[in-house]
Amino acid sequence: MRELSLAELDTERTELLPTRETLTFGNYNWANIVANNSSMALNAASLYAVANSAAGQTIVVTQG
Repeated sequence: MRELSLAELDTERTELLPTRETLTFGNYNWANIVANNSSMALNAASLYAVANSAAGQTIVVTQG
């Protein structure tokens, strides 16, 4: 890999990407994300006890 000279850097051009109108609200892009993870387990400390566990996850995303 070689270093670029200032003359080579001056020949480089950039271009802005167009705005994504579906994500733009005024001049702001935003997304509201609410996530909830929960789990519960029960194990009775007795002979032949069985441990049961249930877990749930909810994710809600709203975009404006």
